[in-house]
Amino acid sequence: MSEFAEVLATLRRIRGISPFFALDIGRPSGEWLPGESLVDGSGALDRTVDAIARRYRTDERRVATSLFFLSYTSRVLSPVVGALVVDNRMLDVRPGNLWWHYAPDTGLQVRIDSPGGGPGIEDALRPVVKAIRDVVPVAEGLLWGNAASSAAGALRMVLRSGTASEAECGGWGERLWSTPPLAETGEFLSFPGDLFSGDLVFRRRSCCLYYRLDNGGKCGDCPLVKA
Repeated sequence: MSEFAEVLATLRRIRGISPFFALDIGRPSGEWLPGESLVDGSGALDRTVDAIARRYRTDERRVATSLFFLSYTSRVLSPVVGALVVDNRMLDVRPGNLWWHYAPDTGLQVRIDSPGGGPGIEDALRPVVKAIRDVVPVAEGLLWGNAASSAAGALRMVLRSGTASEAECGGWGERLWSTPPLAETGEFLSFPGDLFSGDLVFRRRSCCLYYRLDNGGKCGDCPLVKA
């Protein structure tokens, strides 16, 4: 079987876990942008951050930037984590193989241009992290924390869907968090007794700043939440 066919089979296996795992393929119609526009300094990223700031009524661009990257990594890393867990396959989600679109009513959408294997999470995300920090001076640790939160959430969804066992998902958590860029971003917690039994509980070491929005609150994996 060709790599093209193998990746398609993997995408079909994970598609039903949740909408975040459904990664469409091919050049779309409409107002979608090539992934390279995220990193080429064309202004697309800058305009999207401004649109998110207006959508959430914040004058803090670093908050809007964090929300963009949290959404981006949720869309990109959910299928990546799913593919790793079910088939030990890294998808190519580098900007050069992506299409993306943002609108206030639909949020951020992402799809890949062609199914294929990729080099790893760090290579896929680091150019976007750099491009974001060129636009808004947000802390790099915050951005990688957002990626970690998205990846941990994806692992939890894989487990809750019954697609893989707790041991399998926990093993991938150990592997992914043992090396950069996820190393040092947070940790999976264990609790005595039956509390959270059969689930993966992650606590990050940085804050995504969502609490700074009006009525924003704190996320479940936020380090500002008292354990």
